Amino acid sequence: MERLLLAKVRRSAELHGTDGEAGARFIRELIARLQGSGVLDDRRYAEGKAQSLRRRGGSARSIRAGLAARGVGREEVETALASADEGSMAEEADLAAARRFAQRRRLGPWRAKERAAHRLKDMAAMGRAGFAYEVARRVIDGTAEEG
Repeated sequence: MERLLLAKVRRSAELHGTDGEAGARFIRELIARLQGSGVLDDRRYAEGKAQSLRRRGGSARSIRAGLAARGVGREEVETALASADEGSMAEEADLAAARRFAQRRRLGPWRAKERAAHRLKDMAAMGRAGFAYEVARRVIDGTAEEG
């Protein structure tokens, strides 16, 4: 959040000729106040985002990358992923997320027709979403009833 707001202050200073340092100081003080009051908390944000993305079928790899891109620390990301996986093993959680992803995108067993003809495209979509080859293969080659 700080990075985003500082970029906005910098652009505003360039366009309107305002004092960029005063704006940056204000942003840093505001961030410190919000963190002190508990309104701005990286850990809670990471946990909520990881749980939301897992429910939608996000892979652990894509969740890690997304949270890291937003400036969340590695420890908070790993804690958030563990919390989102609710004590299940990482591979089981990734498999469940892959099944949700495939169902939502209508890949593999959820494809309406010509499933075999689209296998490579479906596998590629799973790979781009961050799922390991073995997980993608199990989902794409499996059945919709497997749990």
